[in-house]
Formats: sequence, structure tokens, C-alpha cells
Amino acid sequence: MKTICLYFEIHQAMHLKRYRFFDIGTDHYYYDNYANDVAVTDVVNRSYVPALQTLLNMVQTYGGGFKVAFSISGVAISQLEIYAPEVIDLLQELAATGHVEFLAEPFSHGLSSLTNEEFFKQEVTRQQELMERIFGQKPKVLRNSSLLYSDEIGLLAYDMGFKGMVTEGAKQILGWKSPHYLYSCALQPKLNLLMRDYKLSDDICLRFNDSSWPEYPLTASKYADWIAQIPEDEEVINIFMELQSIGYYQPLGSGILDFLRELPARCSERGIRFATPSEILKNYKTVAPMPMPHPVTWNDEERDTSSWLGNQLQREAFNKLYIAADRVRLCKDRRIKEDFDYLQGSINFRYMNTKATAVGFDRGIYESAYDAFTNYMNILADFMKRVDALFPEDVDAEELNSLIMTIRNQDEEINNLNAQLQTLRDAAAQAGEAANIPVSDEKIKKTVRKTTSRKPASSKAKDSTKKV
Repeated sequence: MKTICLYFEIHQAMHLKRYRFFDIGTDHYYYDNYANDVAVTDVVNRSYVPALQTLLNMVQTYGGGFKVAFSISGVAISQLEIYAPEVIDLLQELAATGHVEFLAEPFSHGLSSLTNEEFFKQEVTRQQELMERIFGQKPKVLRNSSLLYSDEIGLLAYDMGFKGMVTEGAKQILGWKSPHYLYSCALQPKLNLLMRDYKLSDDICLRFNDSSWPEYPLTASKYADWIAQIPEDEEVINIFMELQSIGYYQPLGSGILDFLRELPARCSERGIRFATPSEILKNYKTVAPMPMPHPVTWNDEERDTSSWLGNQLQREAFNKLYIAADRVRLCKDRRIKEDFDYLQGSINFRYMNTKATAVGFDRGIYESAYDAFTNYMNILADFMKRVDALFPEDVDAEELNSLIMTIRNQDEEINNLNAQLQTLRDAAAQAGEAANIPVSDEKIKKTVRKTTSRKPASSKAKDSTKKV
């Protein structure tokens, strides 16, 4: 049976303000609050609220007959909590239905997976914890920023405990193959890959309201027919897009919400069902590994990282930023950590794009790529001064690495102790059930403390000698 995996991205970048050279060292606030308020409020009213209300109604109407997934950056949550808490309320209502899945992604919606594995892990973990706290779900499937993926990133995702990732079904990767199967990571066959069908996805998010498109107008029946006509053995149809495609890029007046409402019924008539990413991983087997030695994304025609790192300006800014990554990870300054999240946002590097495809791209407050670069580097200069104040420049790499290693060892020790605690908890529960004796967690913790603090016999001998 053909199965649609429908997924929406929610992300709102932090808009930087005009920051002059003479502001360096005197002004540590880098954001345009008015622009952020206007941008978030606009997309919420035109897209998020009507789209989420429609999706909630669809889930309630069709129950298990309609399912959907969301990936939400931590930065987006931060902005929605300030400017549009009603969106979080709607997402919580969707979560409560039991037919919605939330995916993991980097907290900042940045590109840390390309340069700093430890920082990437930390970012994803923070976003997972945020999703669990707000929506009651700890994400089990990873979606990197802009579907960014490579073999190495896949291996890293598996090491983090993920069983699957969603990524782009790019033409240069698939070749003659179809995106309508479940594939696996070339370096780790236990990590499954859901490949986006960019044509069917873009038919909705890019072409729906294009009157010059030969298939205009697109109806739910026509769309369901296209899916039904896909060869019988190609069963997994991954339709991924930004949520703001619904109502913002494709205006409400285009009939996009009516299209969405009708789609489950038309698909059901043709024997097509909906499933979440985790259900796809559970119900389908992989057919082959999918080698991706170079990073792939869903951006532009090239489907690579050139939107953010295609020229020297972008690479200079990117490399300069991530020089501070390990120092930021070690520090306890909340403002510095928060600023680093916002400065990582991939849109900051896209504003510096000089590709021909960037013609007509909305650069916001910037007149050119060079203007965007200058503004960003001024901000980065001030940010680096603040980081250097915590970790002076004369702290060499060896000393910094030593601190990082100490923290890693402490984390490993904590994980080992937690594992011991869980083992004792399980054993105590089994023993308690057998003897019909309740055993509290506090008793188990006391046992762990006694076990981990007990000294070897030789140490006791030395201690007793000292007392004499």
C-alpha cells in the first residue's frame, strides 16, 4: 500500500540589526526586535495559525487516517514564545492527538554538522529536550537544517542513537533510482533514510498558485491520481516542505487550505494512507544503501551547500564563527550561548550569496552580499571579544582540549553511573516482584552510592596506617 509521509519545517531566523564598526566593544545586542516582531507576526497570521488549525481539524476528522510530522528549531520556539504563543498552543493540541510526530534538528537551524561534531550533538540534544518538555515527545528521527546530509553526518546520527534521517532525493544522488523507497546510510546500514520527493513536494509549495504552470489548477483528486499512478512497488512517498508554504508562499486565496482538507479523503479513495516517519521506519525495509560522499540539501537547483558556503565571503564568516564553538560550549554565560545560537542561523550566510540564482533574493536590510558580510563580521568581532574575555587568546589549543576532555570524561562517568542505576533498578524491581516487597528508588540510589564510593582493600589499609 502506498504511504504518504507528510512533514513540515517550522523555523524563524533572528534578524540582525545594522551594526557599525564603531559599535564593536560598546553594544552587545545584535538584533532588530521590530523586524523580528513584524516577520513572526506576519507569517503567523498568514500561515502558521490557519495552516495548523486546518491540520488539527484534519487529524481530528480522520483520526488515524491522517498523520503529519513537524521539525521545529529551538530558535523558532524562542521567537514564538515571545511573539506568538498561540502557535505553540496549537502544536500542543496536535501533539495530544497521538497522530503527530516531532523530529529532531539542530537547535539553531545552523550548519554545525559540517564543522564541529561535538557542538552538533549538543545542539540536537538540546532541541530534543525542548521538544520533550513542550510537546511530550523525545524525537527519534533526525532532520538536519535544510535536509543537510552526507555519509559522515549519517554515521554521526547513528552514533547519537537515531534510527533514521530525512533528506533530499536529489537527482544527482538518486540518478535512475526512485525516492519512493526506504534507503540506508552507506557507512552504517542500520541508519535508514527517507528521501524527499522534490517534484511532488514542490508542486504544492512552489507551483500550486502558478497560473502559467501546465497543471494549474492543482486539485486534491489530480494530486492523489499522480500518487496512485506511481509503480506499485514504490510505496513510500515523502512530501516535505516549510509550513509557511501554506498561506504565505501559496496565499490563502489560492485555495491551498481547501486542497489540504480534501487530500486525505481523495487519497483514501485510491488506497493511499498517511504515516509518520517513525512508522515508515517500522513498517518498511531498506532496499539499498544510498552513498552521499558530499553534502546534499534541499536548497536551490544544485541541492548542495553553495547557498551558504559557495563563495569566499561566506566561508570566511563561517570559519571565523566556528573558531569559537568549543569555547562557547565550555562557557556558562547564557547570553553568549544564546547569541551563538542566533549567529549560527544559516540565513546569515545566505544573505552573502553571490550566485546567479540569488538574483531577486530578498536580502532584508542588506543592499548586497558584501553589505551582509560587513555587517555580520562587525557583530562577530564584538562577539569574539566577549568570548576571549572568558577564554583569553593565550589559552592554547592543548589547554582547551584538556578542558574539553575532562568534561567528556565526566559525561561518560555520569552515563555509566546512570546505566548502573538502571541495572540495579531493574534487578530490584524483579526481586521485589518475586518477594512481593516494594523497593523505592531512594534505596537503589543509596546502594549505587555505596557501590561507587567503596574503596579497594589496599586503600583502606593505607588510611588505617595514617590514623595510627
